[in-house]
Amino acid sequence: MQKDSTTSAPSTPTARVRQRKRSNEVPPEASKANGNHLLVDDRNKYRSMWIRAHSTVWMIGGFALIIYMGHLYIWAMVVVIQIFMARELFCLLRKAHEDSHLPGFRLLNWHFFFTAMLFVYGRILSQRLVNTVTSDKFLYKLVGNLIKYHMFTCYFLYIAGFMWFILTLKKKMYKYQFGQFAWTHMILIVVFTQSSFTVANIFEGIFWFLLPASLIVINDIAAYIFGFFFGRTPLIKLSPKKTWEGFIGASVATIISAFVLANVLGRSQWLTCPRKVIISDEYYSLKEQKRPSSDMLNFVRQFMQDLSTGWLHCDPGPLFKPEYYDLTGWVPRWFPWKEVSVLPVQWHALCLGLFASIIAPFGGFFASGFKRAFKIKDFGDSIPGHGGITDRMDCQMVMAVFAYIYHQSFVVAQSFSVEMILEQVLMNLTFEEQQDLYTKLGQMFQERQFRQS
Repeated sequence: MQKDSTTSAPSTPTARVRQRKRSNEVPPEASKANGNHLLVDDRNKYRSMWIRAHSTVWMIGGFALIIYMGHLYIWAMVVVIQIFMARELFCLLRKAHEDSHLPGFRLLNWHFFFTAMLFVYGRILSQRLVNTVTSDKFLYKLVGNLIKYHMFTCYFLYIAGFMWFILTLKKKMYKYQFGQFAWTHMILIVVFTQSSFTVANIFEGIFWFLLPASLIVINDIAAYIFGFFFGRTPLIKLSPKKTWEGFIGASVATIISAFVLANVLGRSQWLTCPRKVIISDEYYSLKEQKRPSSDMLNFVRQFMQDLSTGWLHCDPGPLFKPEYYDLTGWVPRWFPWKEVSVLPVQWHALCLGLFASIIAPFGGFFASGFKRAFKIKDFGDSIPGHGGITDRMDCQMVMAVFAYIYHQSFVVAQSFSVEMILEQVLMNLTFEEQQDLYTKLGQMFQERQFRQS
């Protein structure tokens, strides 16, 4: 790629400028140190700590507000984060001189991005929302057809982008263009693979999204604090400010926090109940009475409001029902607590905390090595003191995938239940098909009763 740039443009600094501020690039003296510049010896550490703490408070406050607003708002937050991540990663390999000779080439990257977004989220959310958009037959059939031909639509959009790319190929720019094409697809795989797991965690219950994400934040803050005050032993050369003191201290703090935080979050049904699309009898009564579209729209609007901001009520299940342990004989007589309650999910939280403290940081190490390969300090500068959105999401991406796999492997019941089958019926069958299923089940039950009698 470098040879191609030298043949197509003069060897000037402007020909190699990436679309980002120069503050993101690593100074030569910093790259030479490569491990000797510890945070505890940084003369400007208190100023950087203040900037970092100020940004952290704002991020945590905004995150808490979005969590309170509900599932769809959390999903919207994930989408916004994806867009910022894609923007930062797209800019990483761009060259100003080459892009000036390829008008519309950046737009092609975003075409592939939104096509992938439509494919991933269409598969995840379409069946969850299809039964909510049924104000009249025309709209119901329209939405049903869009869902039916969703995969064909996405494929057609991708082929259109593929043809667009072929038609824009220019002589002496082939290597750069194919490099950008491959880089775009790698970004889509990285970003949307982890985000699909994240969204799945959200709809399984905010608990399974909030706990893993919070553990990464706690681990990051604890590692910074322990490294700030006690860090002396370099941990890895890829990230020169990481120390063994910060790594070990953060691991202990994260595991303890996982056990305590799971107890706090696990007592709220709003966080533990999965978001399932269940159509109530009120809707079916309105549909049978053929009420005006205004009544139907009001119901749908109310239902959609509940889907995003309504407080959930459900049977929390055995994982979120406290178990009591008698401490008599284990603690002295003056100890005020003779009994302690533990939620079974807290033992699962220990596994999540162990992963978040020991394995997830390697996502950050990977990102550090990646940045060093391109000689940049951060992926962006959208968050003061932290860098770009991608700099904050490196460990979150690893954690989100593990949280979903762990939940599906060790938490979700592997056998079918009445609730699971009922959910699939309501999500995948039309109202007429559901009536047909009800009729056939009734006939089967009558035949079985007749044979037994």
